[in-house]
Amino acid sequence: MDLTKEKINSLSKLPTGNVADNNPTGYVLTSQIQSVNPKLHMIGRAFPVICHPGDNLAIHEALHLAKENDVLIIDCDGYTEGGHFGDVMANACKEKGLAGVVINGTCRDAQDIRELQFPVYARGYCPAPTTKLHHAEYPEEMILGKAVIRKGDLVFGDGDGVVIIPKEKEDEVMENACKKYDKEQIILQDLHAGRELWVLMHFDKIKE
Repeated sequence: MDLTKEKINSLSKLPTGNVADNNPTGYVLTSQIQSVNPKLHMIGRAFPVICHPGDNLAIHEALHLAKENDVLIIDCDGYTEGGHFGDVMANACKEKGLAGVVINGTCRDAQDIRELQFPVYARGYCPAPTTKLHHAEYPEEMILGKAVIRKGDLVFGDGDGVVIIPKEKEDEVMENACKKYDKEQIILQDLHAGRELWVLMHFDKIKE
């Protein structure tokens, strides 16, 4: 899938729930990693980075190497006592055309990042300083909790969380997610017209 501006705008109507429902070979990141700005959507390519906990030199390196529409997936081993990523780095990411940042750890400058309108997902916030001593590792495949993330996989996020779609399945997954979205729009129209959800979902036909 070519992530053109038009394609991204088109897919941004989808909630992550529709994508996750049609992504049987993919993954949903842990609910402990949440959006700094739940109003934003994020669609891009996974760029996995291993970062030493409490040190953010690796993030600066990855930002330098990443390309337009990449999503930095940064594994700080879940460390929550350091401000690994802040507003200056977020501005640099946005200027470079990155699609977003996901941190298995904490960030800081949350309000400034919200106002910037750049998608960042993290385990929480911490203003504590970080060192700059440890270089990055760039695995072709990363495991975060139960999620397997490979470089180039499609990353789809909104206020509910982040879904990882295997690159070889992305066209099928997104096509089916769009079909489900369209179906749900019809259901919503019928609901507003006074019909019962129980009937619209055909639950009345389920036999005991």
